[in-house]
Amino acid sequence: MADADILKRAGEVIRKGVIAVAAAGAMLAGQASDAQARPSRDQWIAIRTEQGRATDADWRKSAPLLGYQRAIAIACEQYDVVVVEKSRRTGATWGAAADAVLRTASAREDGGMDTLYMGTSHDMAKEFIDAAAEFARMFEHVASEIGETIFDDGSENGVKALKIDFASGFSIVALSSRPRSLRGRQGFAILDEAAFVDNLSELIKAAMAFLIWGGKVLIISTHNGTDNAFNGLINDIRAGRLKYGLVRFDLDDALRDGLFERIAMVNRHKHGEWTAEKEADWREELIGKYGDGADEELYCIPSQGSGAWLTTQLIEARMVQPPPGTSSRVLRLSLPAEFVFRPEAFRDAEIQAWIDDVLLPVMDETIDPALMSAFGHDVARHRDASVMVPIQIGRSLRRIVPFVVELHRVPFVHQEQIRNAMLKRLPRLLGGCTDATGLGAQMAESAMLKFGRSFVEVKLSTEWYRTEMPPLKDAFEQDNISLPADADHVGDLRLVKIIRGVAQIPSLRTTSAIGEKRHGDFAVGLALAYSATRMTFEAYGYESAGTARAAHGAGPPPFQASDELISDRSDGLW
Repeated sequence: MADADILKRAGEVIRKGVIAVAAAGAMLAGQASDAQARPSRDQWIAIRTEQGRATDADWRKSAPLLGYQRAIAIACEQYDVVVVEKSRRTGATWGAAADAVLRTASAREDGGMDTLYMGTSHDMAKEFIDAAAEFARMFEHVASEIGETIFDDGSENGVKALKIDFASGFSIVALSSRPRSLRGRQGFAILDEAAFVDNLSELIKAAMAFLIWGGKVLIISTHNGTDNAFNGLINDIRAGRLKYGLVRFDLDDALRDGLFERIAMVNRHKHGEWTAEKEADWREELIGKYGDGADEELYCIPSQGSGAWLTTQLIEARMVQPPPGTSSRVLRLSLPAEFVFRPEAFRDAEIQAWIDDVLLPVMDETIDPALMSAFGHDVARHRDASVMVPIQIGRSLRRIVPFVVELHRVPFVHQEQIRNAMLKRLPRLLGGCTDATGLGAQMAESAMLKFGRSFVEVKLSTEWYRTEMPPLKDAFEQDNISLPADADHVGDLRLVKIIRGVAQIPSLRTTSAIGEKRHGDFAVGLALAYSATRMTFEAYGYESAGTARAAHGAGPPPFQASDELISDRSDGLW
């Protein structure tokens, strides 16, 4: 069998083995936490003891790539441009080297191409070439020995580079410095530790030329501050402005996928056999050594990331006053604490009267029956406001919040009564997102059971905020959202802070104009509603044979899609 065929078969085996592990890795990435929620040593022992080993203890049976390294290869299959947001020294470059060998050693008709690697030092270039050579040896020695070459970067003398030639006719070239220009090149570009190059924006702009003839671009880095172009690139991906793949893993994600198991295997003389206790001790020591830099270096949290999320001027610019002579667009219902002890018939009648007299007239005034609608609900019961946010998608795709419902001390059964009345009247309903954290689980489940799978139960977490808040902020900045004017809602949105690089609600409460406690409730409800509008969906319809005959005679009835929808989220994020 030819060398190229051997490599192709090996590559197919690895890629087939990647998918299941990558899916698990993506789930683990969703468990990333900030420093306040980071597991302690004892908690980490419990987590890893329950999980058990992620890799085989026998190195001969252990896969060469860990889950998050495999996720990089899968992302590069699915996207032309992939960005990797990573913890320091977790082996992302090792995974990229494996993918580079598989591509570069393949024939052109199988997607083969040159690989051009750019790091920030000669040591990084050599490390990448050594890793690529190791994978080439695993794949039946189809590569020549490592050699040096002069790379033409447009300068008079060029730059020194390391090179591996393959039987496919393609090469891997690793540079010890950035070339002046990548234009005119073709293949697979890997930009390593991109946050630390001199001019990342210009380098990325030049690398995009690789895409014209079917190339790919992989950008890998730890963070280097919130104002760095690398962090801006990630925010653009999360906001949906760039349709690139995004892979994120911090130290704990890597450990769950077997990082320390691999370290113990390679350094058996130092660590011996892996145990959860040894891993926890190693983890604590590493975090301690990094000190204040642990968030950025190990947990993908860019430094200097604190402060207000939106300015008051920007918030107020997106708020609309109700027309003169019309009702308020923020409907508030506050009940006395003893309301829940009154007779059921009395309570139901009181809430229904509020629906008929207050809610439905405002819905008739504000809802456009031709537009698609979605729904967000930040659930509360005693202390904070339970906020329901309907939202419509305008013809220009602008999100319009026609009104907002705020409930204080309203029993859950009557929150459901109000919510159900609202949702039954919202036209072309896509679905909704309900806060299922804590007490909200009951409301979230009832919405899903009554209105279907398009109503998502959301567990609010740092990772959820990390994914969902950038698109919402982009809507404010691009004038793509409209809200009812309300001073308390301005305060809720101003309460959102950038905490360790992520926009979220701090542990602070404010007091409304009428003396009620608030915890950024409208900001959360709005984020949930906006998230619901970004879900993909499919319309389906059903008409019984009896109804069709009655309405249309004996002939086949015309197709008529109902307003019921099934939704599924597809953001392109890993």
